[in-house]
Amino acid sequence: MCGIATIFAYTSDAPLVDRGELLRIRDRMVPRGPDGCGVWFSDDNRLGFAHRRLAIIDLTETGRQPMATADGSLIITFNGEIYNYRELRAGLENKGYRFRSSSDTEVLLYMYADRGAEMVHHLRGMYAFAIWDSRRQGLFLARDPFGIKPLYLADDGGTLRVASQVKALLAGGKIDTSPEPAGHVGFFLWGHVPEPYTLYRGVRSLPAGTSLWVEAGGRRKAQSFCSINSEIAKVSHNTSEPVDSSQSSQKVLEALIGSVRRHLQADVPVGVFLSAGLDSTTLSSLVARLAPKDLYTITLGFKEYSGTIYDEVPLAEQTALRLGSKHRTIWVQCSDFQEELAHILEVMDQPSIDGVNSYFVSLAAVRAGLKVAISGLGGDELFGSYSSFREIPRLVELCKVFGQVPILSKCFRQMLSLFIGYITSPKYAGLLEYGGSYGGAYLLRRGMFMPWELLSVLDSDMVREGWAELQTIDRLDQTLANASTAHHKVSTLEMSWYMRNQLLRDADWASMAHSLEVRVPFLDLDLLRTVALLLGRKGSPDKRMICAIAAEDQPSQILEHGKTGFSVPVQKWMLAGSATTPDRGLRNWSRFVYQQFC
Repeated sequence: MCGIATIFAYTSDAPLVDRGELLRIRDRMVPRGPDGCGVWFSDDNRLGFAHRRLAIIDLTETGRQPMATADGSLIITFNGEIYNYRELRAGLENKGYRFRSSSDTEVLLYMYADRGAEMVHHLRGMYAFAIWDSRRQGLFLARDPFGIKPLYLADDGGTLRVASQVKALLAGGKIDTSPEPAGHVGFFLWGHVPEPYTLYRGVRSLPAGTSLWVEAGGRRKAQSFCSINSEIAKVSHNTSEPVDSSQSSQKVLEALIGSVRRHLQADVPVGVFLSAGLDSTTLSSLVARLAPKDLYTITLGFKEYSGTIYDEVPLAEQTALRLGSKHRTIWVQCSDFQEELAHILEVMDQPSIDGVNSYFVSLAAVRAGLKVAISGLGGDELFGSYSSFREIPRLVELCKVFGQVPILSKCFRQMLSLFIGYITSPKYAGLLEYGGSYGGAYLLRRGMFMPWELLSVLDSDMVREGWAELQTIDRLDQTLANASTAHHKVSTLEMSWYMRNQLLRDADWASMAHSLEVRVPFLDLDLLRTVALLLGRKGSPDKRMICAIAAEDQPSQILEHGKTGFSVPVQKWMLAGSATTPDRGLRNWSRFVYQQFC
């Protein structure tokens, strides 16, 4: 896991690369790569590559980046892990390619040499990289299908700047920082900034599962090579026949074991975030099967939750004891939050109402001596265990008739809005107007401030321009593509919006702040295709069934433990600390966070 940066002056009249700027961008990302750094410039000074290294695979100097092929025709800067790199390398060696390192980075170089842009169809992992092709005089960028690893672009019409973090690009000092209304409106709408936007007009993210080719002179081609909603839609119509519960559970487990086995590849110890939940229990149990002598588990406990249903520690420690893991429990309390708050806001790359949990559990892992940890992120979206999988279809069914009379629905919302804060909430006011479609119902479920409330937090011009650019309801509906079942529709929405824009982004900045690599075995294309084909059908397996098979002697308390979510007592901490205001809850926290960015 690393930090990457690129500056490409692709037009003849663009200024040559400012070497100081590239170094400022690179060194704003020191926590992403404390184990080393590198830089490379083309002879004509129209291209620069930079890298910060967190050494996980091939810890020697041969794994340093930027890395070039033996003949110097290709050069790469890469962030991520390619979990099937050994198989890919074997295939390349059979074709005559020779390697000088044992890294997955060099495999990417020769995959490009062998297959060009088509290489992305053969990769399994999390990645964001830039490859310079000197023979074709072009830059090739790519980002993994789930959007696990970030990649941000700033293009002024003559020079393209690329980095792993928005704040790194800003540190270079040459970015258009005028406000992007869609980013500001999107933050208050969701509690995070929806892709591809940022708070700045000059910076956008490369969409997940997308590659971009930019030639000297400016000619370019963007291509979506893998879409999660398309992958789910492919099997969405094949769900009419029931499945054998036992056989399907075994298929899912086999696919999950395959993913976990790949995610264990590293030249340093790999730990597991262990809570009282089914996802982390399943993953810990599988790691215990595959690497019984190398099982490290970390549990995060909160003093405020001790003795309540939100206290994950007792059951997690039971599981750790049963598995025989090298276990650490790290306790966090309000004073820790107050001490870390300034640093949390500094390392938060884009404003978010979440991520504090990931920050502290990553800190716990590092304190336990780890550089890599496995997370259960993605399990809820994959197996449909959020309440949204029940609530959204029910709401759509109840409210769809009102969608045929939009004037009535809008009048109902306007009338009920008069009572917000007294007898109802903003979301209840929008039930009839938005609840009749999956996109609208999802906004009600996941949204923070409703569209008609935005004027209370932003000026009218910002709201008008941002809302028009976002096209939120239309884009939510477009996300559904051809998904036909209720389960697949909600899964598509959760993976493409909440998981990608909130959970994965927060996991990235919060873990990288501590120089920790977080791996997510539930986000694997082969596993997704297996699960999507089975779930939503009669007799399909759920997480309890998978966990029961993965951990045959698992205590019944784990299997029966209700879902509490991985939460932190931020509200209590806010009220006890310097962030205290009369307004409570996440909406207040969002205002506080936003102020730190503006």
